[in-house]
Amino acid sequence: MSTTLAPTKKFADVAVGWELPPLAVPITATLITAAAMATRDYENVHHDLEATRKIGSPHIFMNILTTNGLCQRFIEEAFGPECLFKDLKIKLGAPNYPGDTMKFSGQVAAKSDADKTIDISFKGSNSMGSHVTGTAKVQLP
Repeated sequence: MSTTLAPTKKFADVAVGWELPPLAVPITATLITAAAMATRDYENVHHDLEATRKIGSPHIFMNILTTNGLCQRFIEEAFGPECLFKDLKIKLGAPNYPGDTMKFSGQVAAKSDADKTIDISFKGSNSMGSHVTGTAKVQLP
């Protein structure tokens, strides 16, 4: 899955209500396991199917650090590599299981001329509903 970052958006070019370009992320066992290991999250629910089924889950599931990173990716792909994150708040919902796709959507909720920041509201949904909802604040040049 290759991505190309758009040039960084300028503060003046972003309007309240602007819809961020959607992003679809295929959820695979490899993504879940590799990202959990990369974030040093060795909980068996992120890599051991048998152990995960013993606790009543149908499959391994994505960890919060991976979700957090995918939220950042979604926003950075929309605003460009020079956007500076000032805040990121997320709330988890339905788990991300292999074989599903998480689809991100979001919009600009507010702008502050004083510090050139943009407030964003967003969500990432899968076939069961919202996996993640959140807000972010980025500063643009």
